[in-house]
Amino acid sequence: MAGSVTMTMVARAAGVSVSTVSHVVNGTRPVAPATRQIVLDAMDRLDFTHRPVARSLAAGSTTTIGLAISSLSTTYWPELVAGFQEEARRWNLQLLVAATAEDNIHEERAVANLLAHHIAGLVITPAPNWQDTTLRLLREHPIPFVIVDRIQDVKADQVGVENETSSAAIVDHLIQRGHTRIAMITGLEGLTTTEERRAGYLRAFRHRGVEVDPTLLVPGGSTESGGRRAMVELLARSDPPTAVFSASDSMTVGALRALREANLTVPDDMAMVAFDEFPWGDAFEPRLTTVAQPCFAIGARAIQMLRRRLEDPSLPPQTLRLSPEIVHRSSCGCR
Repeated sequence: MAGSVTMTMVARAAGVSVSTVSHVVNGTRPVAPATRQIVLDAMDRLDFTHRPVARSLAAGSTTTIGLAISSLSTTYWPELVAGFQEEARRWNLQLLVAATAEDNIHEERAVANLLAHHIAGLVITPAPNWQDTTLRLLREHPIPFVIVDRIQDVKADQVGVENETSSAAIVDHLIQRGHTRIAMITGLEGLTTTEERRAGYLRAFRHRGVEVDPTLLVPGGSTESGGRRAMVELLARSDPPTAVFSASDSMTVGALRALREANLTVPDDMAMVAFDEFPWGDAFEPRLTTVAQPCFAIGARAIQMLRRRLEDPSLPPQTLRLSPEIVHRSSCGCR
C-alpha cells in the first residue's frame, strides 16, 4: 500500500542510501541520471509516488512558490499574474508575491525574504543588473527558479515573448504606409526586452533600406511620465517624426497624454503603434494598433516549467519564446 512505503524501503530496493532517495524525492540536490532512474524504478515497483508536488497533493497540503515581479500595475502584469494563479491552482501550489520595483537591490531583499519563507521554487522577472545581486543570492541558496519576460544569458528555465521579430513587423507596417521618420520611445535600460525591441526597430529599417535617424530613439524609462517626456521632446523638434513606436504600455499612456495636451490627434497628426495590448484598445479613440503579448499563457507556462523542474532537477534548462499577435486598428493610419 502506497501510504505504508517509506524512503528506507525504497533505498533498500534500489540499493542506494536514504539520503539519495530523499534528494530524488525532494529535488534538494542533483542526482546522477542513472542512479535517479534506479530510484524512480524502485518507487514505481513499491507504488511510492511522493515526489515534491505529488506529495503535497496526496497529503492535501500546498507547496509554496515565490513570485518576484517588477510591478503589479500596468496592463501587462495583472494578466501575467492571472496565468501564474490559474496554473498554480490546478496543482495546489500556493503563491507568495513580492514586487521588486525594477531595482536590483530591492529585488535581492525581496527574494531573500521569499527564501526565508521556505519557498520550494521561484518565478522571477529580473531587474536591471540583477546578475550582481539576486542571481548571486540564488546561486548561494540554490532553489529551482524560472525567468519570465526578460530572457537572460544564464542556464535556467526561461519563458518570454518574441520581442525582436514582432517589433520589426509593426515598425515595418509603418514604413509600408509611407513613414520614414519613425520615432521609438525605448524602455528602461538594462532590460533585455528594451534591447530586443530596439533591435527589432532597427531591423525593420535595414530590411527596407531606409536610413535611421538615431536621434529619433528617445528613452522613456518604461514609465508613463517617461513616455510623456519623450513625446514632448519629439514634438518640440524642428523636424518631428510622423509616426511613433512606443515600446511598453505605460509609456504609450504617457505619450498619448502628451499628444492630447498638444491638441494633436492620432493618426491624423501622428501615427502611433505600441508594444503591449490594452483592454480598452478597441473601445476608445485612438483605436490602438499593438503587439499583443500572450501574457496569461506566459504565466501559465512559467508555472508548468517550475513544476517540471521540481519533479526532475536533472532536466536540461529550457527557453521558450511565445509568439505575440499584431492587432491592427486605426492608430497606425489604417481605416
